[in-house]
Amino acid sequence: MENEERQPVLTGLQPHGPAAPRRRPRTVRRVLIGVTAGGGVLAGVLVLLPVLRPATAPRPAPGSVARAMTAVGAGVPVALPDLKALIGDREAHVRTHPRDGQSWAVLGSAYLEQARRTALPAYYPKAEQALRTSLRVRTQGNVEALDGLAALANARGDFREAKKWGEAAVELAPKRWTTYPLLIDAYRGLGDFKAGRKALDKLTALHTGPTVQAQASRVYWDRGWREDAVAVITDAAAGAGTPAEQAVLMEQAGELAWERGEPDESLRYYRAAVRADPDDHGALAGQGRALAALGRSSEAVRAYRAAIAKRPTPRYALELGELYEKLGMDADARTQYDLLRQRVRQESAEGVDDELVLGIFEADHGDPLEAVWRLREAWERHPSMPVADALGWALHRAGEDEEAIKFANRITDKEHGGGVRSALYMYHLGQIELSLDRTGSARRHLSEALLLNPHFSPLLVPQARQALADLGEPPAVGPEELEAEEEEAPAEGAAGAPAPAPAPAPGTGAAPTAGTGSTPSGGATPTPAASSPAAPAQPSAGPTAGSTARHPATH
Repeated sequence: MENEERQPVLTGLQPHGPAAPRRRPRTVRRVLIGVTAGGGVLAGVLVLLPVLRPATAPRPAPGSVARAMTAVGAGVPVALPDLKALIGDREAHVRTHPRDGQSWAVLGSAYLEQARRTALPAYYPKAEQALRTSLRVRTQGNVEALDGLAALANARGDFREAKKWGEAAVELAPKRWTTYPLLIDAYRGLGDFKAGRKALDKLTALHTGPTVQAQASRVYWDRGWREDAVAVITDAAAGAGTPAEQAVLMEQAGELAWERGEPDESLRYYRAAVRADPDDHGALAGQGRALAALGRSSEAVRAYRAAIAKRPTPRYALELGELYEKLGMDADARTQYDLLRQRVRQESAEGVDDELVLGIFEADHGDPLEAVWRLREAWERHPSMPVADALGWALHRAGEDEEAIKFANRITDKEHGGGVRSALYMYHLGQIELSLDRTGSARRHLSEALLLNPHFSPLLVPQARQALADLGEPPAVGPEELEAEEEEAPAEGAAGAPAPAPAPAPGTGAAPTAGTGSTPSGGATPTPAASSPAAPAQPSAGPTAGSTARHPATH
């Protein structure tokens, strides 16, 4: 194995505080000039804050503001009561101290967390206003606001913007560990695996703990190191410091169990997440997914409805709609699809990019040509694996199989970053190959889809089984015929698409133990680079997925 293959998850230096450079780096100066030029008047921001009613507003519980402030500053999930207390406290503070840039940054990050935890996308523009106000009133060394803007851009799906703000923060304070998880998310969203690995190296050198382990687990999963990813996220959940943090980590563990085709195990993690934090809507939706796979349809519908009641995201509406369709409840399915479109419009008005999920929906349930148009645009903005898969599938649904295969092949092309072993991706690839009469590779990839996760989609699993039945058993052939068949399907990338670094095969060594300095699966310990993470290549046209099988990863 190459020395750079495996990064230590739990070893590293103690965290450092923000650096204090003598002069502001050029990148940061350019960012701040743009903020100042585009900003509004401070008084105009203040009037947008809610009117305080001290006579009726309950005082926050002792320590709730401090707990929430610590969690928000570290990018850790916050319990909703503590978050509400923090928002009220900082709103009151900036009314009387309008030039306190740090408090504006805390308030903006708290608004962002509120948007993430609730069904109110209107908190996104409030977060942006508060964070930009912070930069205007505190122009020197304001890493907190830069981090907040990077986190906001990630939440909205604007990964190029997140990269810009995150790299500006790293340039200003390269030893501040909290920026690196934001950059890893941005690089994953841009399909830049090499930059993501470099950012993880730096993160593990600066800090340890559940937040770092969660990021390492995502990077490992993207590279195909499934066992390592599961071991690390399990340790992270065991080491969570608060119920809200434990819930998020348990939810991530549930997602990995689901992708591995283990609905019982997935359900166990999702239920643990909801016990830790009843407001975890993602874990409720996960329960719906797992229960449907286990044949417990009524319970699955109730779980999805509970998730949508807390946060009616387009993805939850799509998943429930497809479950209804599977159950023959077409009118209910249409209701969910209408909700999906409505939520996309609402979130788009608040700056959220939902083109990926809308493209997936249109490819399977609407207009495939519109899906292609939307997903081409998405690929130009953030050429990630989910977008590559989805665009390939939309092109197939629109009858453009020759172009579709270029995107679909990226999931197995290590040279272009393919490493995720996803049942949905394999199904899409197999069906596209079948349309091109590449029966051998189609049979192989459809079989792999069912092997990876025999429950990956209520609508597509039956189609995969039927396609394999129609193909029948493979003919007995010699080495020459097998070689010729392999040559039918070259691993070609999409024209003009970026080419991330190759991902090595997953290891099979012992899993790391929480609280130790062990490395996943016997990799060498890298030396973190001193410079900030490398910027990803700038791409041009290329592929995410269809039908409800939940998309690996994302965010």
